[in-house]
Amino acid sequence: MNKISVIIKREYITRVRKKSFIIMTILAPLLFASLVIVIPIMMTTGDKDFKKIAVIDDGSALFVNVIPDLKDADFEYLKGKKVGDLKNSFEKDGYYGILYISSQLITTPNAIQLISKKQPPIGLLDHISNSLEKEIERQKLLSYNIENLDEILKDIRTNVSIQTIKIDETGQTTETSTGISMVLAYIGGFLMYILVFIFGTQVMRGVIEEKTSRVVEVIVSSVRPVQLMMGKIIGIALVGLTQLMIWVVIFGISVTVVKTTVLKEKNSTEITQNIPQDLMTQGQQTINVEQAQELTPQLAEISKIFDNAMNQNWPLIIFAFLFYFISGYLLYASVFAAIGSAVDNETETQQFMMPITIPIILALMVAMGTMQNPESSIAFWFSMIPFTSPIVMMARIPFEVPAWQIALSMGLMVVTFIGFVWMAAKIYRTGILMYGKKTSWKEMWKWLRYSA
Repeated sequence: MNKISVIIKREYITRVRKKSFIIMTILAPLLFASLVIVIPIMMTTGDKDFKKIAVIDDGSALFVNVIPDLKDADFEYLKGKKVGDLKNSFEKDGYYGILYISSQLITTPNAIQLISKKQPPIGLLDHISNSLEKEIERQKLLSYNIENLDEILKDIRTNVSIQTIKIDETGQTTETSTGISMVLAYIGGFLMYILVFIFGTQVMRGVIEEKTSRVVEVIVSSVRPVQLMMGKIIGIALVGLTQLMIWVVIFGISVTVVKTTVLKEKNSTEITQNIPQDLMTQGQQTINVEQAQELTPQLAEISKIFDNAMNQNWPLIIFAFLFYFISGYLLYASVFAAIGSAVDNETETQQFMMPITIPIILALMVAMGTMQNPESSIAFWFSMIPFTSPIVMMARIPFEVPAWQIALSMGLMVVTFIGFVWMAAKIYRTGILMYGKKTSWKEMWKWLRYSA
């Protein structure tokens, strides 16, 4: 055991001191934040090419000026023009494209064409179709000769926002958010996929590096091959846990700072709204009440998102993530270590990687679908199968998985990774000192049957 601890210490200290570890530990949260926040903002607010679109109809004038202009697009209705007049010269005339609307659009949904030299963005197409759909609905309703139809439509138009309330066995209720649960499911499943695969392959590369450099021949003269394998696996696991703990601390500090700031601003605007106007000296109003009133709903919405996020079962989520990371990592790292010991270079690992990567990729695909239906039979079974359960179960847990399913999944994981560590140790013991021989699955099966 003392020899294993020495190997663990060596693996841990060597990898933690690397610049790549320090850089990724700091940059990973920033990169993830940019993926979740910055990129969508850039996509919605970034610079866009201005588009002027010529709108032509067949002379019916049913859809004149019914499509509102956008910040990056103008719709110019051309009366008396035909598509043939502009088809070959619209780009020279400064138009992005030609929108032809037939009077048959009311009865024929595809009686509309957008002619352009480039593929139009989906947002532009949605804007055109939504505007025309509303106009067609309005014209159809007008055919019923209903008085004050526009006022009636404005009055009946309503946006509904569903509040989800969770009630436990004691009758206590808490407000939840399906959107928050979906975000946590995505983050949990995707992060598990990345960490298990990255740190598992690090084990394989470390084994191959020591084998090709013949360093392992010196090491095994002092320790048993099984001790070397376990020391390497556990050492890299501690590196991963260290990185996770740093990320958790950074995330916790960020949430605390943002939450405190939001609540402070929210409270200040609420106080401003409650100040009577007669108590504020004219000409000396240092607080803009109207601006505060506009800001309050936005801050309230942000605060509500934080509150819903805090209502999640964080102790269970954190415990489950640590358990599935450790057990999933041990399962796949042992397989990667066995493969690394059986080959002479990284190129030869390709024939063994496909059966290992398929379950991981399949688990990620199922996890993405699990966010839509976490109680489906495919989500249940994939959260029980040990090769896919670390990723799929983390995508299900934010949606309140029954305790017996979590316990069964964890039990199967423990039994499976113990069995695979035992099998990997037998392969590692034989393969780590074998050189110059092309290894196959059949050959590795023979090594499993060798006696100790």
